Amino acid sequence: MRKNIKTTEAIFPMPVLMVATYNEDGSVNVMNAAWGTMLERDHVILNLTETHKTVKNIKEKKAFTVSIADEKHVAEADYFGIASGNNTPNKFENTNLTCVKSENVDAPIINEFPICMECEFVEYQNDKYGCGVIGKVVNVTADESVMKGDNVDISLLNAISFDPYTHGYYKVTERVGEAFKDGLNLKK
Repeated sequence: MRKNIKTTEAIFPMPVLMVATYNEDGSVNVMNAAWGTMLERDHVILNLTETHKTVKNIKEKKAFTVSIADEKHVAEADYFGIASGNNTPNKFENTNLTCVKSENVDAPIINEFPICMECEFVEYQNDKYGCGVIGKVVNVTADESVMKGDNVDISLLNAISFDPYTHGYYKVTERVGEAFKDGLNLKK
């Protein structure tokens, strides 16, 4: 028997994405964004409201980075979702994480998060069903510690996802199938 539940945020897993920008004074701002995904092969979409300091920075700098949070940095990732850049100007420094400036866009790359997408700002949608920030991915970097040869090994990444049902974080590691292959035996 099925039971009605009290949430409409029912998609799991939700990514735990670290969106990084530079503030107007050059300091680093990072926010935790669970509502984001690929829009198409080289574009990301982040459902962010204009009240976020990050959105103001993206519009100003025309750039941002998106990193995938990992198990080692759950506390830092959660903090970036709790503390607002609008009233905590030194929130990046509070974490003791480090960064370098992207060579491709005017945004920081957080060294400790193993995968980073460097993005150019495309547009902000704010109509009734507008999805917020759209960015074009111009470069992706991965730390060698999460790679086997030339490919990212998700089991080494230890990416975390957000659980909207109980507000937990879960590690995503185990491969359970082969995409575009396992279902072929069901074709008739």
